[in-house]
Amino acid sequence: MAEADPIRIKDRIDTGPRFTDADAIRLNRMFRGADTVEMLRAVIADGLVGELATVSSFGAESAVLLHLVAQIDPSLPVLFLETGKHFPETLAYRDTLVERLGLTGLVNLHPDPELLAKRDETGLRWSYDPDGCCEIRKVLPLAAALSGFDATLTGRKAFQSATRANLPRFEVDTSDAQGRLKINPLIDWSAEDLANYIAEHDLPPHPLVEQGYPSIGCSPCTHKVAPGEDPRSGRWKGWDKTECGIHTPLTSEGELPPGFDPAF
Repeated sequence: MAEADPIRIKDRIDTGPRFTDADAIRLNRMFRGADTVEMLRAVIADGLVGELATVSSFGAESAVLLHLVAQIDPSLPVLFLETGKHFPETLAYRDTLVERLGLTGLVNLHPDPELLAKRDETGLRWSYDPDGCCEIRKVLPLAAALSGFDATLTGRKAFQSATRANLPRFEVDTSDAQGRLKINPLIDWSAEDLANYIAEHDLPPHPLVEQGYPSIGCSPCTHKVAPGEDPRSGRWKGWDKTECGIHTPLTSEGELPPGFDPAF
């Protein structure tokens, strides 16, 4: 699939934070009780939050949010972190959904080749420092791309894990000091809601879901999940890690934590 055009970064005269916690609280109150489509139309079609992009993993449930977005504006930028470690099925699924939904704003974000050569020459950093691997392959490329946006849409849901159980619809992005808004349109959707929506709109499933992968990330750090387990329990199995880092504060340098030696 052909690469999309690179993101054009807009000049900003005002260097202060775009949004504050007070703004997020106000928006949560404004849309309390509103359905997801109504809220999305306001932030996408009406430009309520400024320059907006969707960040998508093209994972197990990504088709729902992407379908909702496509009904409003199929040209909205869709940022995909092409880490170099994805399952082939995920890359094929990305291309299938883009074509099926008519998404024209896909942007594939790649890690810096020089940084990879310096800090992950063997490609095995995931095996002894998953945080550092995620920083190089996900956090830093996304941080660079987001400098031209005021807000992002995410696909996070409360039922996915305990760390996401109390997330609001609108929150301020803490990954840097820019004060972007992070919007979680599906945060109150249940697994049943998602399944019903997928069936109603005949959306194609990710091919790995039926093989026991309810949450899908990079292939080395994604494992199958037993029935009844936390849907994200297969991510970074055996590590004290629940997020890749794009939803947490940005670190300055991805050095190895104390006591962590390579385990090949």
